[in-house]
Amino acid sequence: MNYKTVNVVAAIIINKDRVLSCQRGYGAYKGGWEFPGGKIEEGEAPEEALKREIREELKMDIEVDEFLMDVEEDYPEFHLYMKCYICSLKKGEMELVEHEDYRWLSYEELYSVDWLKDDLKVVDRVREHLR
Repeated sequence: MNYKTVNVVAAIIINKDRVLSCQRGYGAYKGGWEFPGGKIEEGEAPEEALKREIREELKMDIEVDEFLMDVEEDYPEFHLYMKCYICSLKKGEMELVEHEDYRWLSYEELYSVDWLKDDLKVVDRVREHLR
């Protein structure tokens, strides 16, 4: 079967040794926990897409520090290709625009939320990064 590929970016925002996780507030995966981010628009660099998405969804400015990993996942409706980046908080008071909730998770708490399956693949790598 030929799937539509959806290209997205995800921010692993680290602040004071804690990682931001957000709970989806819409769609088929509402209630699941994820690293914030979103779709890359036509002609947009992944890093710029990430900064834009975080401004739109959380009203925060971030610095994209380094590439962490790619994740690919097949869903019934599409094929997901996600580029994940380690980011740091520059400024802004968080405002949840599209999410229901958020948590700043310590290294020990990273598995304490119900991550969506594509984001769960990133958690092990994030733990390695925080060591």
